[in-house]
Amino acid sequence: MGDSHVEAEVQRRIAAAKREAEQRKQQRAELAAARRRGLAFRQAARLRNLAAAAFDNTTPAASGC
Repeated sequence: MGDSHVEAEVQRRIAAAKREAEQRKQQRAELAAARRRGLAFRQAARLRNLAAAAFDNTTPAASGC
């Protein structure tokens, strides 16, 4: 009878560990997706800024002229 209780506890702990591992995996996936969205947003902003700067002739040259 004691063995069945121990086996049930082992199975419960295994199940809990699997749930926790799946939660961590899901969290990593969500963070990776957010990171990709943020990188894409920053890259788009960078390209917009570069495009806008290409038409801005008010910046003096390095020589100051």
